[in-house]
Amino acid sequence: MAAPERQEISVERRPRRRQPAASRRRAAVTPRPVRGGDAPVAAASAPAGPARRSLDQDFRLMQTDRASFVVTDDQLLLNVREVGPANAPLTVVFAHGFCLHMGAWHFQRVDLERTFGTRVRMVFYDQRGHGQSGMPSSESSTIPQLGRDLAAVLRSKAPEGPVVLVGHSMGGMTVLAFARQFPEIVRERVVGVGLVATAASGLSEAGVARMLDTPAVKAAQLAVKAAPAMIQQSRDAIRPLLSPILKVTSYGDRRVPPEVARFSEQMTNETNLLTMVNFLVALEKHDEALALPILKPVPAAVVCGDGDMVTPFRNSVAIAEALPHAELLRVPKAGHMVEMERPQVVSEALERLIHRSLEHARSERSLAGVFRAVADRSGHRGVWSAVGGWARRR
Repeated sequence: MAAPERQEISVERRPRRRQPAASRRRAAVTPRPVRGGDAPVAAASAPAGPARRSLDQDFRLMQTDRASFVVTDDQLLLNVREVGPANAPLTVVFAHGFCLHMGAWHFQRVDLERTFGTRVRMVFYDQRGHGQSGMPSSESSTIPQLGRDLAAVLRSKAPEGPVVLVGHSMGGMTVLAFARQFPEIVRERVVGVGLVATAASGLSEAGVARMLDTPAVKAAQLAVKAAPAMIQQSRDAIRPLLSPILKVTSYGDRRVPPEVARFSEQMTNETNLLTMVNFLVALEKHDEALALPILKPVPAAVVCGDGDMVTPFRNSVAIAEALPHAELLRVPKAGHMVEMERPQVVSEALERLIHRSLEHARSERSLAGVFRAVADRSGHRGVWSAVGGWARRR
């Protein structure tokens, strides 16, 4: 299959004007030159933010979805919710970010179910130490362990068939850590990746460094090392020092609906303080750049707001430049919580990714069928696994 041109898309806010109802639901796309490259850039206009739709949202919706737990390799329980039939042609697994829980994907859960119905199954889970999942040790609060947790979710909830992996922030790092540690699963089964407001490495030089280099964070880190059993008892004194740092970096636009802002703040406030501090250390050490060559054959959507203070847009550019099948989406003025700040834009990017991933999976199966038929006719069935594996890795 010929490699498609990598695209960068900029989603601009436009003044609202009256137009036919059908037109309001479609983004107008116009190509323009790419600086430093020859792939087309599409400038797409889209509805500005979630203000109109957030008023009637029930952010508890996922709590009514099909529930279960997954046991990790170190015997921790991860809280899981599923939407869609178990025998759907495609499974999409979502990993949320730091100090959040699976509810951060609320808008995408609603939008993608509406778009794909029974054709896609969605699996959401709370990362260790977050939401309703078990509390890890400090030693196991690492990005590589999160990648192994994702592998456990796949083994339990999607042991076969094509999958798309989607991660926001630390969830995107989780996807990369999984790919580095389990390249054979990527080659065999992963047909798409969505990387939202994340980075492959270099966080010590990016926006996260500013979060880490504050007296509040340093004091909390020292407290964890000195007396981890006391840190949670002192949460009422320490949390007010950390929460404003996370809050100010979440959104790029002050017009975020108050319901959305309250919900994301609630997720942060409910996060265990030990989890908060331990994973801040993990973020500082994060480097999963070796995952990018493994993901090169896979369709990808890379999304980031250009007002992101935590994982600045340049980190997404670096990821997209390493992935020839990537669509790079820049969301002007959006901050780190872009999936909640501009949910429709992110949902539509994931819809495009799922369509491309389904086509990719069909192409892989078609090519694999050709190799299998040639091997069968020539009497060399024994070489099928090697040849078929090459076809999937090409």
